[in-house]
Amino acid sequence: MDTIIGENWRKFKMTDKKIGLFLGKFAPFHRGHQLVVETALREVEKLILVIYDCPETTKIPLTVRANWVRKLYPCVEVIEGWGGSTETGYTKEIKRKQEDYILNLLDGRKITSFYSSEPYGGHMGIALNAENRQIDLARKKIPISGTEIRRNPFRYRRYLDPIVYRDFVANIVFLGAPSTGKTTIAKELAKKYNTCWMPEYGREYWGQHQASSKP
Repeated sequence: MDTIIGENWRKFKMTDKKIGLFLGKFAPFHRGHQLVVETALREVEKLILVIYDCPETTKIPLTVRANWVRKLYPCVEVIEGWGGSTETGYTKEIKRKQEDYILNLLDGRKITSFYSSEPYGGHMGIALNAENRQIDLARKKIPISGTEIRRNPFRYRRYLDPIVYRDFVANIVFLGAPSTGKTTIAKELAKKYNTCWMPEYGREYWGQHQASSKP
């Protein structure tokens, strides 16, 4: 009898597991997204995060954006959403396409809480039969958007984890003959953009590795 009760209790606990879902382009994955993720992790036992492919929005590949989350939150299950609808808006047709895509991607997996910081949380929550958890919808806690960051990543770098920001950094190399101003330019650009620069290395490399002209 005790064994039967124990088995039933375990089954109940398995079906009662809280599973959250958070989705988006994460182009880039910023502090506002992290607020949603960290809130969800305090409230659910498992969090699934779906990242859309969106070449029309960002040049940063889906795999790179997915790996940001995997590195920052190893406990989160990250699903790469290839082939999703690129349409945005709130018409019945667009909402249906979005809902159908996610339901098909989940393949019957039960979601108890749908997390977002967007108005679409309402219709997605209904489609998933899940609680609609909208976090910082007014952007008061984290006043930033992906659009703003894409326009000026350097200005809004404080909203990006270093793991994310480094994929926005351009490594610039100056080539030229000695005494043509490479070091001066590098110093001035580093000062302007509050970043680091490296001293000239070509001459040192040449001195160490050039082949001797003697037979």
